[in-house]
Amino acid sequence: MDKTKIVELLSSVPLFSDLADHDLAQIADRMKEVHFSQGTSVATQGQSGVGFHLVVDGTAEVVKDGARVAELRHGGYFGEIGLIDGGPRSATVTAASDLTTVSLVGWDFTPLLDNPSFTKGLLMGLCKIARQEKGG
Repeated sequence: MDKTKIVELLSSVPLFSDLADHDLAQIADRMKEVHFSQGTSVATQGQSGVGFHLVVDGTAEVVKDGARVAELRHGGYFGEIGLIDGGPRSATVTAASDLTTVSLVGWDFTPLLDNPSFTKGLLMGLCKIARQEKGG
């Protein structure tokens, strides 16, 4: 997928929305295109995750505690917080159709945190996420 399109999609992710274009480009440079067949479990609730996935083609189903909570299509994403804390997945994500993502593993992301302006942009994104969860 074209790097410019990846940067555009990344800018719509709340965690990354305060990053400068050159920082988004650094993330895009580290992302890899990954293909999943229909029915493949991409992430499993409670298990550790290794990265962030941004849907570019196909559909994924998100199930939390046994209940379907979302359907992800082009531009949908998951695993962004796990990039930072390496914690367990909060939901199970399954390819509802053949699925293509651009994905970033934590060990390719971590070196970017050495840049203070990059880290500040992420902190601002985390603040947006926290405010949305609290309703203001």
